[in-house]
Amino acid sequence: MRARKLLFLLSLVALIAAPISAKADDLQSVLSRLNVASKKFHSVSANVVFDTETQDPVPDTDIQKGTAYYERNGGAFKMASHFHERNGRPFNSGYNYTDGAIHFFDGTEIHTYDFAKWQSFLILGFGASGTELADKWDIKYIGSSVLDGVNVAQLELVAKDPTVRKNIAKITIWIDPDRGVSLKQRFDESPGVYRICTYTDIKVNVTLPKNAFDLK
Repeated sequence: MRARKLLFLLSLVALIAAPISAKADDLQSVLSRLNVASKKFHSVSANVVFDTETQDPVPDTDIQKGTAYYERNGGAFKMASHFHERNGRPFNSGYNYTDGAIHFFDGTEIHTYDFAKWQSFLILGFGASGTELADKWDIKYIGSSVLDGVNVAQLELVAKDPTVRKNIAKITIWIDPDRGVSLKQRFDESPGVYRICTYTDIKVNVTLPKNAFDLK
């Protein structure tokens, strides 16, 4: 009788521990694959949709569409997003990240902000290695799924830097670990406000336009 009870308890522990172990193994596997992908990553071009949802105090939706470019050369990193449509109407704005600063074009003039410490926030899923992500973020593996025909891993990230965490409570990314690119990102900002970024027509390691990082 005691032997049966012991066997039952051991089986119960195994059932409880198995999912925890599996999740840990899956996360480590994803990070390892990102380490491999980062060594081969040089550039990306993609179509992008930024969908900002505000639920409080007044419900509102703001959808911007455009093109995004990312480039990594050793430790150097550049990115830019150019928007041509906002809420179904023609629109001209964008921002880029070069030389440790963010430049934002509001359609009339360019504003510059010093965001060097936010580089890890900007390169999420675009050439960042698993080691880089783990260094800046507390990472939780949610699971795997298929998005636009691509096998992706869903990760939940909470910034270790309290300054970043103060502005972004958490980020969820749907990432292709073998190419090192995100297909979807969700940024939970202040309560009742979140932004979903969706990337399509993703081209990896292509020659980018000469003016890819210029703001118009």
